[in-house]
Amino acid sequence: MGINVQSFAVTNLRRRPVALEAAGFVVGLEPTDPSPFLNYATPLPDAQPTPNDVTMLIAAFRERGLQPRLEFAPDAAPDVEPALRTAGFTTEAEHQYLACTPPNLKVPTGNHVETPHTDEEYTQIDATLSEAFGGEFTASPQGAARLKRQQENGGFVRFVRAPDGTCAGAAGCSAPAEGTAELAGVGTRPRYRGRGIAASVTAALTEAAFGAGAESVWLEYGGDGSRRVYERVGYRVAGRRLYLSLPS
Repeated sequence: MGINVQSFAVTNLRRRPVALEAAGFVVGLEPTDPSPFLNYATPLPDAQPTPNDVTMLIAAFRERGLQPRLEFAPDAAPDVEPALRTAGFTTEAEHQYLACTPPNLKVPTGNHVETPHTDEEYTQIDATLSEAFGGEFTASPQGAARLKRQQENGGFVRFVRAPDGTCAGAAGCSAPAEGTAELAGVGTRPRYRGRGIAASVTAALTEAAFGAGAESVWLEYGGDGSRRVYERVGYRVAGRRLYLSLPS
């Protein structure tokens, strides 16, 4: 699974508005937002970077005023982590990822899951996710536009409508590549939690990705509570993802 996930990460970064090739790495950039969570690199599977390769990678970030940062599945490129650590990169985070395949998917009932169609719906979804993640990022026109672009470029965005007509919970899934797709940003507004909304949205997105040809869908989880939600839908532990960055 690690090779598939890492091959997907490479292809997905190459879809970015700005994508650079740098000595065995792909750097994906979001020109409308300098956030390090939107601007990062990933290695090609089985990359064997030299010290000069790492220096070139760092320069690709520094010359744009960005923090050098990578996200990758280390088992798919085992020589990358030691090379980065030698250059001073440190661990920002390390997560297990879960994956689901078609035979394991369980679709819950009880919530009506919708696809957004209007700019207002994308704006509401962006605001919902900002609130759901405790203000980790600020809702913005750029965020709503990224969600809309995801849907228009072969990915998927789904949401459950709140009783007042706004959004109660939502998430997105990438367009499939390399046989898999990444589901991310599952969030429910605090006042609507405990109603199965996250599970419903996760299952709907997973089903949509399978319908578009994905043989698996993977995601990262933020804690035991969210892990249990995903496991009820049919996800299981499949590997490890590593986040490394270079301190200023």
